Amino acid sequence: METQVGVRQTESTNSSESTATRPTTRMTKTQILTLISVASVNFSSMICYSILGPFFPNEAVKKGASQTVVGLIFGCYAVCNLIGSLLLGKYIVQIGAKFMLIAGLFVSSGCTIMFGLLDRAPAGATFITLCFIVRSLDALGFAAAMTSSFAMTAKIFPNNVATVLGSLEIFTGLGLILGPPVGGWFYHAFGYEVPFILLGCFLLIMVPFNVYVLPSIEADPSKDSFLRLLTQTRVVLICFVIFTLSSGLGFIDATLSLFAIKTFNLSSGYVGLIMLGLSLPYCLASPLIGYFTDKYPVSRNGFTVAGGLITATGFVLLGPAPFLHISSQLWLLIVMLGLIGFSLGMTAIPTFPEIITCAYEKGFEEGLSTLGMVSGLFGAFWSLGMFYGPIVGGVITQNLNFEWAAAVQGGMTFLAALLLMIHCLCRRKPHSVQEDGQHTDESTPLLNGCLAE
Repeated sequence: METQVGVRQTESTNSSESTATRPTTRMTKTQILTLISVASVNFSSMICYSILGPFFPNEAVKKGASQTVVGLIFGCYAVCNLIGSLLLGKYIVQIGAKFMLIAGLFVSSGCTIMFGLLDRAPAGATFITLCFIVRSLDALGFAAAMTSSFAMTAKIFPNNVATVLGSLEIFTGLGLILGPPVGGWFYHAFGYEVPFILLGCFLLIMVPFNVYVLPSIEADPSKDSFLRLLTQTRVVLICFVIFTLSSGLGFIDATLSLFAIKTFNLSSGYVGLIMLGLSLPYCLASPLIGYFTDKYPVSRNGFTVAGGLITATGFVLLGPAPFLHISSQLWLLIVMLGLIGFSLGMTAIPTFPEIITCAYEKGFEEGLSTLGMVSGLFGAFWSLGMFYGPIVGGVITQNLNFEWAAAVQGGMTFLAALLLMIHCLCRRKPHSVQEDGQHTDESTPLLNGCLAE
């Protein structure tokens, strides 16, 4: 009788343990609120960022800025974003993830409104200086919001990072999709100020919303550093890939509108519609890539390499490159933008969870502090590319042409994908040789034992 009771107790204990360890398919309240909050941040931040593309470069030229200076205005945003990502990623625990996100939204909303008032500034040095100041402050706010949102997402969804980030990129893509046409249409209909003021107010509304919705996360600070994370070759190569992707996007933001207006005689509104070809495929591809790479983590590097090679092809044909001897055509430009957008999802989505995996393999503590550093590192290299792309692309475009600048960008993207592919192949060979050696060592004693018998 006692034996039966013991068996029943053991069975109930095992069933309760299996229930506790069995992954639940339903999301908790904290996860749902986090998804809502981060989705709103991604959408509102990106729509305010992307409205500049169709009309600001042309407006800045009217105010006395050269193509190189326009690239510097876009580039300074990236430099401040880089610095902010590293500092805020390092001290996210001390500052508080929720406070960092909300403060970043508030700063970005104010800067967006102020940027809309810059057309009243005198042309020349005054206008250019104010553009640098406002864009720099806006970059710090954006860095705070995105660094904290990435870290919180990875903390609350540790087993589905790529899936959740890929799904949230739908809202990032919506912001990128709606920003150029909405900004271009409002600029064409109401002038320079209206698109910035309206979207800045929309971003401001997101502040009290996130104060109420966003959950608080407490964690202990870590003693690990960015330099220790960068001692891994795979992390460095992935960061190089991230750099080439963002530099390509920065190059397109700063130069595509002027190229399309000059080459195809398009208005700012039509340029905004053309940019849909970049953001829409990215928006659709990201959740699929995220789900697949979460289900099969071994495929992350493969997607990153393949996406980089496709992106390189898209940039070479975007102009197209002069050595191809193909004339510039509007349909080809739109198709290549779509190809770049799709491949961007293939390349960018797997990189963040892959760096997290590398950090844990290196012995980093699992927690918000490490996730904040990974998020800051991702944001820093993304910002470094956004600085390089507009400036170098603007210089090459001004001294040569858009076609050569796009070809150079494609070559750098190809190099990053090639180096990562070589590294992955070199890592596989030692593992396979080691496994063969282990099988030989294991079989040798068995054979010797049989012979001895």
